Amino acid sequence: MTVSVLVVDDSPTMRGLITAALRRDPEIEVVGSACDPLEAREAIKRLNPDVITLDVEMPNMNGLEFLEKIMRLRPMPVVMVSTLTQAGAEVTLAALELGAVDAVGKPGAGVTALEAFADLATKVKIAARSNVRAGSGAGAGTPAPKVSDTYRAARDHVLAIGASTGGVEALLNIISAFPADCPATVVTQHMPATFTPSFAARLDRASAATVREATDGAPLERGCVYIAPGGEAHLEVSGITPRCRLIRSDTVSGHRPSVDVLFGSVSRLRRPMTGVILTGMGRDGAQGLLEMRQAGAHTLGQDEASCVVYGMPKAAFLLGAVERQLPLSRLPSAILDLCADPVA
Repeated sequence: MTVSVLVVDDSPTMRGLITAALRRDPEIEVVGSACDPLEAREAIKRLNPDVITLDVEMPNMNGLEFLEKIMRLRPMPVVMVSTLTQAGAEVTLAALELGAVDAVGKPGAGVTALEAFADLATKVKIAARSNVRAGSGAGAGTPAPKVSDTYRAARDHVLAIGASTGGVEALLNIISAFPADCPATVVTQHMPATFTPSFAARLDRASAATVREATDGAPLERGCVYIAPGGEAHLEVSGITPRCRLIRSDTVSGHRPSVDVLFGSVSRLRRPMTGVILTGMGRDGAQGLLEMRQAGAHTLGQDEASCVVYGMPKAAFLLGAVERQLPLSRLPSAILDLCADPVA
């Protein structure tokens, strides 16, 4: 099946680069382009594309405002194209919360268009198969469940979460529901290195728990959530008193950081543990979650209906790694119940 794409960017040069990158894939047809949201709105009506690539900064209406209108009035797959700066990362994360399926960075200092857009076609094709729903995005879903003021996480319990495409929204829904005394939590979300500091800061502002980017040697503490840095290392946990370890090595399951690596390391801890696999393309995390379950962990998977992409949870479920599948709205309470101190 050919995927039809509308390219929206105020720069003629960038529209040309994005179009050229997409046309290298025979399964993609660029059916049109637009220089601003007003022109894009008419092109969407006329061309009915399968996917839109959308710039963040444009005249007449910025990309976030336009995305919000798309997701409210005519939900469809959107891949954001942004600068890989701190400001660009924060805006892109806001777009992913609003319901954009994925994002790529623009060419910049030392990064050619060929390098920047190397996986753009793949992301567009994944977006075309994604489950984009009306009202998806931050603030539009089910409110986070109330957590009792007396909630206490089990002292030694370790919670590990893995996610990819659609994971920004899913993780925000889950971690924003965490109390200050949440279980020690480690998270691998497939994300560029320039995005993870802003992502950790965004989650920290949204949650009563303390959320930070993981650093090598940081001890796992109750009440804290550790986000794997994007880029050059895998996040593992190890030791009698578990600590974060950033291991520089090749990609695993096609990714670095890899969910399989994180889950596999947690499975070797001699303590209570829970593993959760969320929305994402591919199989990363399925084998690692199976290792956790075989080691005695409780394991949860996000169900198909609430996933943006039911790839990773499906692979884990078919492998026998998932104990229970639940919709995103029910995952926060289920996670906290499994990690609670039984005598609190």
